Amino acid sequence: MNPSVRKLFDLHRLNAYKRPVPLILVNGLAEQSESWFANRTSWSRHFDVKVPELLVYDGDSLHRHIDAGGEVTVNYLADRLAHYLDEYVQRPPYNLVASSLGGQVVLTYAVRYPQNVSRLALLCPSGFYGDENLPMMEGVRRSQYDTLVKSVFHRSHFASDELISVIEHKFQDRKWKKGVLRTLRGTVGHSVAPLLSQVTQPTLLIWGANDQVISDIPGSIRAAEQIRNVRQVVISKCGHAPQIEKSRLVNQLVLRFLRDKLKQVPPTLDPARFLHEQARKDRPRFIPSNR
Repeated sequence: MNPSVRKLFDLHRLNAYKRPVPLILVNGLAEQSESWFANRTSWSRHFDVKVPELLVYDGDSLHRHIDAGGEVTVNYLADRLAHYLDEYVQRPPYNLVASSLGGQVVLTYAVRYPQNVSRLALLCPSGFYGDENLPMMEGVRRSQYDTLVKSVFHRSHFASDELISVIEHKFQDRKWKKGVLRTLRGTVGHSVAPLLSQVTQPTLLIWGANDQVISDIPGSIRAAEQIRNVRQVVISKCGHAPQIEKSRLVNQLVLRFLRDKLKQVPPTLDPARFLHEQARKDRPRFIPSNR
């Protein structure tokens, strides 16, 4: 074989066996792996996808921490993420994709270890601005699991009877329920607002226009402008879990962003348009006098 042809063949074979860049998925209060069922296959074609189980509500590790008097806080979860990456991945810099509470966790990690993070994609991250509606707490207290599940989605068909039944079954496990409640107690009200201006990595934020959990989407969008290199989109007719409810669009947006091909935001997803529509809705109407 010609030496130049052999060299080209060997280079191609080497690239074929080259491990792709790690992509770390971190969810919030929901179970980890189940939350990304609509995304992992798509993203795995381009990245080495890892899903660390930071929150296993009935897991022995979490309950040893609780029984020892520890609190389940955002900082605790960020420590667990750091330990997982240092011990079991060891290939920084990482691309991090997270949703809801997970957004606070990866943002905290990115500020602590900026050299270890390449890009961030945050889906409906909590803790940016204002209070949050927590139907999970009411659902647990009153055993209204259908209300709990339906609050996550804009379209009701995503809150299937099967999914509601699974959640109800989990809450019958006292150990699992204790893990959830202690996590809620330790994370509710936590804010990452002071960290936003310290984020140096390119960051994509995806918001659901009909999110019932984050009470002030316009305020969160404006707060996120403190991130130096941020790009934001707002998806209409979408709730707090866009990775499930609008999976195809989210898959495309995240892939294009992580590969540095999201050069501009489509007008339908422009947050400026959303903010304008919200301002128009909130504007007080003029009621003419009958005189």
